[in-house]
Amino acid sequence: MKITLLTVGKTDKDWVRQGMDIYVSRLKHYIPFAVVEIPELKNVSALTKDQIKMREGELILKNIKPTDDLILLDERGKEYTSVELAKVIQDKISYVGKDMVYVIGGAYGFSDAVYQRANSKISLSRMTFSHQMVRAIFVEQIYRAFTIMKGEPYHHE
Repeated sequence: MKITLLTVGKTDKDWVRQGMDIYVSRLKHYIPFAVVEIPELKNVSALTKDQIKMREGELILKNIKPTDDLILLDERGKEYTSVELAKVIQDKISYVGKDMVYVIGGAYGFSDAVYQRANSKISLSRMTFSHQMVRAIFVEQIYRAFTIMKGEPYHHE
């Protein structure tokens, strides 16, 4: 079992990359973890938002296996506390046993095809964050979840 963070677009901010690298390296002590970046579409000025979402959706779905547990980071997803997220991940590891793929979509969200394939949606906050920032925040939350599961002193209630 492994966890993958699939993102549309490359991480182009050094401080985001540095933050992600810290928590990705820490996470590898608990579970195989990878970040997969799908390149942004080129020459999209003539495309509608729906066309962009559809093309990005095709690229997302090409990176998903039929057996993957696909979880979208989406503003309409369920919100969890860090402790609740740890419980959700622990339950998935214990009872579902599938590789987990969390996806951060492009600027316009996900296509209908991606929503239909998704097993669930989560939201980090009711606030809006840049897609760059979400990457570092989310990887830290996955790391935090594993420290909670292991009873380690990183998280404080």
